[in-house]
Amino acid sequence: MNCAQLMIKCLEAEKVQFIFGIPGEENLDVMDAMLDSNLRFVLVRHEQGAAFMADVYGRLTGRAGVCLSTLGPGATNLVTGVADANMDRAPVVALTGQASLDRMHKESHQYMDVVGMFHPITKWNTMLRHPAAIAESVRKAFKFSEEESPGATHLDFPEDLAHTAAPMTEVPLVPEKPPEPPKATDASIKAAAALINGAKNPMILAGNGVIRGHASDALRAFVKHTNLHVAETFMGKGCVPYKDKHSLLTIGLQAHDFVSSAFDVADVVITVGVDMVEYHPYLWNPTRKTKVVHIARTASEVDKHYPVKQEVIGDISSSLERLAEMLTPRDDVARMDAIRENILTEISRHEDDSGFPIKPQKILSDVRKVLGPSDILISDVGAHKMWIARQYPCLEPNTNIISNGFASMGIAVPGVMAAKLVYPDRKCLAISGDAGFMMNVQEIETAVRENIPIVVMIWRDGEYGLIKWKQMNKYGRPSHVTFTNPNFVKLAEAFGAVGIGVESAKDLKPALEKAFSLNKPVVIDCPVDYSENIKLTAELREYTEQAKNTMMISRHATELRKKQ
Repeated sequence: MNCAQLMIKCLEAEKVQFIFGIPGEENLDVMDAMLDSNLRFVLVRHEQGAAFMADVYGRLTGRAGVCLSTLGPGATNLVTGVADANMDRAPVVALTGQASLDRMHKESHQYMDVVGMFHPITKWNTMLRHPAAIAESVRKAFKFSEEESPGATHLDFPEDLAHTAAPMTEVPLVPEKPPEPPKATDASIKAAAALINGAKNPMILAGNGVIRGHASDALRAFVKHTNLHVAETFMGKGCVPYKDKHSLLTIGLQAHDFVSSAFDVADVVITVGVDMVEYHPYLWNPTRKTKVVHIARTASEVDKHYPVKQEVIGDISSSLERLAEMLTPRDDVARMDAIRENILTEISRHEDDSGFPIKPQKILSDVRKVLGPSDILISDVGAHKMWIARQYPCLEPNTNIISNGFASMGIAVPGVMAAKLVYPDRKCLAISGDAGFMMNVQEIETAVRENIPIVVMIWRDGEYGLIKWKQMNKYGRPSHVTFTNPNFVKLAEAFGAVGIGVESAKDLKPALEKAFSLNKPVVIDCPVDYSENIKLTAELREYTEQAKNTMMISRHATELRKKQ
């Protein structure tokens, strides 16, 4: 057995299902050893696609997705996807081939310090230098990647080590059973309960840590018992179903949205499993007057807009169950109910719109009707991401995957392939802008070759829509954001996929239904009306002014009552 074969056996011991990547000269031994394993190698067309597939696999399963490249340009192509996984708290193990150890002391073809390059975008990484280090290093890479807070790790594998004989004493280290997460202290639970019971307008902000910690059921029970309303981050969607009367759906726009009004009046915000990277607190606590109860597996980040009065650190489900027993259910929630009604009205406002190009709200209304509660929507990054986060309501966790940490364009097409491999019996849809789609369009060939029946919907506007939106808001004019597109229907067909063009609003829902019925890769070309972007900005500004006036009137009335 050589060291490459030992590496493969270690990956099998970690229960790895898929390796996403591209082979190269420096990992020939690894690729050959893989032929005698039960691992499925998914050959991609660009290493970035491999990293994004591993990223989404890790986020959906909680187990490390694995991506592989050769050295030099292969390794640099992995960087964006690995960084995205690390910042989005998705477990990923990246494997790179490397030059032989005997040429690293000098200038050499394609050799570079890959470990140094990956260091700031991983939780841990190392170069393998000795056969006796392989089993330990693989176990450590997976352990570090999957433990809270999860992220990316990286192993650099020199080619001469790969074909070196492995001592027979070296065997894979069988993964230990993950330790039970520690329980929060009684003192922290009691202190948190006192703060919440003493608050006038407490509310909950739920994040991706709830999903990672499998605590959605506990959060739902907590909300039902306490009668507290809950908003979710982009990456926490579905923790509480949007049909729950306590749900305020999603917060995350930099603009002051309807849900922001709830935070305006909250005096205590209970953050549950929220990573600061999901939605910065200066956007929901600009005055720094709102107190925070931080419930999570790990301690809070330090930020002046995140004034933590009590941390409850430990298993989230246990913390919520114990805390609920000490809380008095609220009955003063009429204000929150009114905010929820505004949000639901906004979501349904354009569901019957017949305009063309199609309004974002109408598109997402049809998508929600076609996808079931457990089906999966993967969002790329762009203007459509803002609409998806705001307008696509979820019933279950991990059914709308949005990258909001590193937030890299190009994730949707490879990401939806990973989702379909994990959940072959669910409908899996990617929504991408025409810009993001073209960043990893080559992976449509991978989907066709690997027979992965994904559906990709392109919102076509011929511009970098999110950047234009921001330019128009700030300067009133766009700058260098327009481009041309190929015929997406013919492009899909050239790859061997099915292309469907949407030519009216009434065509959209039937197009989606047809796409999923075909059970093969499908690309839907859907023109989008992004004039709604500026309209939304104007509406939210008007709403903000009204909300401020209402609060001023309320404060004035309170002061008068005090004087009387």
